[in-house]
Amino acid sequence: MSTRSPLRGSRRLGGALLTVVLGVGALSACGNDEKTDGGDQAGASAAGFPRTVKTAMGDVKVPTKPKRVVVLDTGELDDVTMLGIKPVGAVSPHMKTAGGFPNYLQGKVEGVTDVGPLLEPNLEKIASLKPDLILSSKVRHEKIYDKLKGLGIPTVFTETTGGPWKDNLKVHAKALGMEKEADAALKSYEGRAKALGEAIEKKYGKMPTASVVRFVAGPTRLYQRSSYSGVVLDDIGLKRPESQSSTDPKVTMKDVSAEQIDRADADLVFVTLADDPQKTQQKTVTSNPVWKDLKAVKDNKVFEVPDETWMSGIGVQAAEKMLADVAKAAGVELPKK
Repeated sequence: MSTRSPLRGSRRLGGALLTVVLGVGALSACGNDEKTDGGDQAGASAAGFPRTVKTAMGDVKVPTKPKRVVVLDTGELDDVTMLGIKPVGAVSPHMKTAGGFPNYLQGKVEGVTDVGPLLEPNLEKIASLKPDLILSSKVRHEKIYDKLKGLGIPTVFTETTGGPWKDNLKVHAKALGMEKEADAALKSYEGRAKALGEAIEKKYGKMPTASVVRFVAGPTRLYQRSSYSGVVLDDIGLKRPESQSSTDPKVTMKDVSAEQIDRADADLVFVTLADDPQKTQQKTVTSNPVWKDLKAVKDNKVFEVPDETWMSGIGVQAAEKMLADVAKAAGVELPKK
């Protein structure tokens, strides 16, 4: 996935946005645009607000329990909807060819305003939604942090996305005052992942290896243990090929050519497609004799899985979908929640 990109829209803040900013400046004190009675204030206090959240950009004060949240990446979207919050604004996955919000979150994102694109969020639109919390990451939006902060809205950034998704969830939950709910969801998922791994190992007599291949517009990618999908496979206990064994947080993927695709061989091979197939090397790779000679190909153990959950979901809900895919591929029953 792309991590950094020039923000060509940084000059879009004109007079119209200034007017909106002036209108929402007081939000950092009141939490939303409605008057708050004594009961609401008591509830906020009981929930531990105001509170200070440690972020990648320094300490951020969140004055009241957020009610109008804007999320600027897909991991944040998974986290807040998992916690039962429908954001007022969000960005859709930048590599989703069909456009729109993730299909796996259907029923949880209807009516949410798209404030994208991901790399150039619409600052005027964000301000007009009058949010009381903005969630994103430094790796995505460091260049516009000061502009977001200038809206007078608590802006909470984690360092990066992908591999550290569990730690990111804790930061988001802290900002939302929902630490207990997040911890419970994470423990439930981890217990289910472990149970799935035990069922797979029992069936196979040993833990099989699993490979993750992603076709994008450019070189084909092999995803490492340090990636989001890699962490989920680790939670299950699946072994990884040597070509995908990196735990370096800075090395989440490696590019391979069609002639190098033998590095993807494993007992189970999971394939995702991020772009229009015609823009990727999928046809070139899968028609190559090297691909056809893979053990997984010969054994019919290659499984195409959704890119939006395996790659850009980056949260508990997407991870749960991954567990279902792995269970089906391994031929075992998915453990119940």
